Amino acid sequence: MVGLVLALLLAAARGTPPVALLGLVGACGASAVLARDHLLSREIHRREARIVAELPTVAELLALAVGAGEGPVAALERVVETTRGEMAGELSRTLADARSGTPLATALEGLADRTDVAALTRFADGVAIAVERGTPLADVLRAQAQDVREAARRALMETGGRKEVAMMIPVVFLILPVTVVFAVFPSLAVLSLRA
Repeated sequence: MVGLVLALLLAAARGTPPVALLGLVGACGASAVLARDHLLSREIHRREARIVAELPTVAELLALAVGAGEGPVAALERVVETTRGEMAGELSRTLADARSGTPLATALEGLADRTDVAALTRFADGVAIAVERGTPLADVLRAQAQDVREAARRALMETGGRKEVAMMIPVVFLILPVTVVFAVFPSLAVLSLRA
């Protein structure tokens, strides 16, 4: 608001039409909003990538804690105390929900809803189902960790495939023509000497 007032005063002092200045201020404001939205979206994607990267380790730690005889809530507490990062923060909120009287399955659903990460949603659903049905939780957690690692490996392979195709453009249009010139030039030089 202050910038708009200063811009209008500057325009009045210089004789610039205020309508043009208002349009410029509006365009700058809109571009600032779009730039901020882009930065926030990029930060969200980075956070989701960190969560997916931390998920297999957290799942393995939970599996070890449950395999050692701790209950699901105690295992969550141990993992929250020993780890740092995005997943630790989200699990801390989930643990706080579970301690406040919310059933663990509902707290895990809240975790999945807050993060909106597909791998974490599958993880939370798998753990919630295992807790409700009484199936061996350690095996479920190890399987979930393996699934997340496989998904990360597939995503890495897909990214590598796309990068490989993108790398072909400079090779074909920059390096290959130079190579052809180096291969053909000596032959042309020999032919021009004989003629």
